[in-house]
Amino acid sequence: MITPNAEFAKRMLLLARPEGQFRPTATYDPDGDCIEFLAKSDPFYGERVDDLVTVYYSQETGEVIGSLLKGASAFCREMLEKMPGFQIEINDGRVRLVHLFRARLWSSAKDPQDMTTLTYRKLMNVAEEANVEVDAEICRAS
Repeated sequence: MITPNAEFAKRMLLLARPEGQFRPTATYDPDGDCIEFLAKSDPFYGERVDDLVTVYYSQETGEVIGSLLKGASAFCREMLEKMPGFQIEINDGRVRLVHLFRARLWSSAKDPQDMTTLTYRKLMNVAEEANVEVDAEICRAS
């Protein structure tokens, strides 16, 4: 089992690597029940989108480069109740992060030109390109 301090040190080591060695990551923190997603190693700042997601923007380019998804397990359980077909998106005990963003977008049913909708679409594109996954255990009913 990785301790929170060891996980933090591992994450800092990932960020300290030269760009050529960086790989996109999505890490679930059970203590905070959150998923942190980083597609690039750029310095970033965060902006809260809604009660679920804080988006990370590159300080250099202003592009979306990641996110923090809070209340991850509760969100997954809610999606499985509302949309049982979401279970299909869980393969080999893993769930691609893009599917979590898509489920949120589909469940919120906002105007296609709404800023929140556009931000989720950007997150979906970045997560799709990064092809990151998290352990689907977070989606299990408690």
